[in-house]
Amino acid sequence: MFKRIASVVLLGFGALMMGGASAEDARETVPYDPPPLQVERLARFEVDLVAPVWELGKTSPLGTRRIIPITGGRFEGPTFKGTILNNGADWQVVTEDGLAIIDTRYLLQTDDGELVYLQTKGYRYGPPEVMKDVAAGKPVDPTKYFFKVTMTFETSSEKYAWLNRAIGVGSAMRLGKAVVYDAYLLK
Repeated sequence: MFKRIASVVLLGFGALMMGGASAEDARETVPYDPPPLQVERLARFEVDLVAPVWELGKTSPLGTRRIIPITGGRFEGPTFKGTILNNGADWQVVTEDGLAIIDTRYLLQTDDGELVYLQTKGYRYGPPEVMKDVAAGKPVDPTKYFFKVTMTFETSSEKYAWLNRAIGVGSAMRLGKAVVYDAYLLK
């Protein structure tokens, strides 16, 4: 069945490229829709940020570069838990309008001793007065601002090899010298 569908799609795409059919014609030959997204809980991450932030200043037209060391923490979920090692950072850029572009890279160690590299990318933004309080480390209701990340993983562990093909998403909040986020795997 897959070969038949692939042939229909390829024939439709070929006709499209040769000018013989429209994109709409090619889409009509496949009676399917992309599957809806589903998520499965992975873990709650509590990321410690207790070291001083390095402010590099405006390094590009995009904005101001900040490097925020990741100094430790924990993660715990139904089947995935351990510690966050003191070796990563958020290589963040903040635009003139206050958008924080998140780009973290850090190392996890599971409770059974396996190592997992984690990279997150995302955005944090909100009204200026709310973001001023977040930056000052004050407690702020996380529904007052947007803070979401995507997650990718790398590991040589056989037990956690499934993470090498996983995409995670997280909903986060900043709490003083920590970031807390609930992570889910896309299914």
